[in-house]
Amino acid sequence: MNKSTVLLAASLLPLLSACNALAPNTTQTSTATAPEAAWIGEARQVAGSVPPKLMAVLSAAIQQGGPAHAIGVCQSEAPKMARAASEATGWQIRRVSLGNRNPKAVPDAWERQTLETFDRQQAAGADGSRLERAEVVTENGQQVKRYMRALPVQAACLQCHGTADQLGPGVAARLSELYPQDKGTGYLLGQIRGAMTLRQNLQ
Repeated sequence: MNKSTVLLAASLLPLLSACNALAPNTTQTSTATAPEAAWIGEARQVAGSVPPKLMAVLSAAIQQGGPAHAIGVCQSEAPKMARAASEATGWQIRRVSLGNRNPKAVPDAWERQTLETFDRQQAAGADGSRLERAEVVTENGQQVKRYMRALPVQAACLQCHGTADQLGPGVAARLSELYPQDKGTGYLLGQIRGAMTLRQNLQ
């Protein structure tokens, strides 16, 4: 994999998160020295399109049956929303994490490197909600646009992703049932839970 363009920037769109879900807002400009490619702005918008919808679904599920009930809803609805957004936008969209809950959310090498970089940047004082990476890479002879946007833990996330004393009623048992290999708990407020990751062939 040969890197052709690298942009590590503070995101223009901070995120609102629950169960990895965030929504956009505008604040800070890119620190990249080269003019920003138009596709990066598009990727930002796409990355912010799924989380608010998932947030609404999960909020309703929590009100209906509590956080333990919302885990099953998240398991079924989050992939559907990502697929629908992928079909609508032409981007391949998914969520990944170094502490994945869903076995399909394991990051590839590029994504892992990016998540580790996000963690280091946050540890150095960066606002996790503004971290992003946009890059064009070459994979098997094809140039590919890749974009990632960090998803920091918000207060609502702690019911399902926090430390043992913060988990909601029945959550631990439900996680054991649905995700016996779960790595998605033990997070603190503001820590980076994972990221939205997008990819698309460069035309």
